[in-house]
Amino acid sequence: MKPPPGFLSSRPGQVCRLKKSLYGLRQAPRCWFAKLTASLKQYGFRQSYSDYSLFTMHQGSAQLYVLIYVDDLIIAGNDCGAISRFKSYLHKCFHMKDLGILKYFLGIEVARSTDGLFLCQRKYTLDIISEAGLLGAKPVAFPIEQNHGLALSQSALLADPESYRRLVGRLIYLSFTRPDL
Repeated sequence: MKPPPGFLSSRPGQVCRLKKSLYGLRQAPRCWFAKLTASLKQYGFRQSYSDYSLFTMHQGSAQLYVLIYVDDLIIAGNDCGAISRFKSYLHKCFHMKDLGILKYFLGIEVARSTDGLFLCQRKYTLDIISEAGLLGAKPVAFPIEQNHGLALSQSALLADPESYRRLVGRLIYLSFTRPDL
């Protein structure tokens, strides 16, 4: 980690003592991403201009793709040997844990078949319905009665606004990842 810009030391050659762990610092995610990016580029990956968290590498007929989300990596490619060599390289550079074949990531279930990959958000959707307390509810064509007049209300505020915000955030994420909903 580098000292902040504009920091002048009266005694050169000495270092600052950190009183916080690296994870607690504001610049920790930036430092981690910079270190990971440098390692990926050193291995031969190119960073995508349209999505900075996507890295690609083409070596002969082998193609590798790495997608980064915070400290999770999705590694995909068309050559199992190249993927294994790359994972070995990552294990040498970082302390990592291989979770195996991708099954669930960011609310999206991944199923493999001979026809290809199938992406589904059934579990995530059921979690939202369960959290809202609507698991046994019957579906309707309209979310509210037609011609229902809304009146001004002076009722009390929500008892737990955080749960409402979390539910709305999860619904927004679901509608973002599934525009057909």
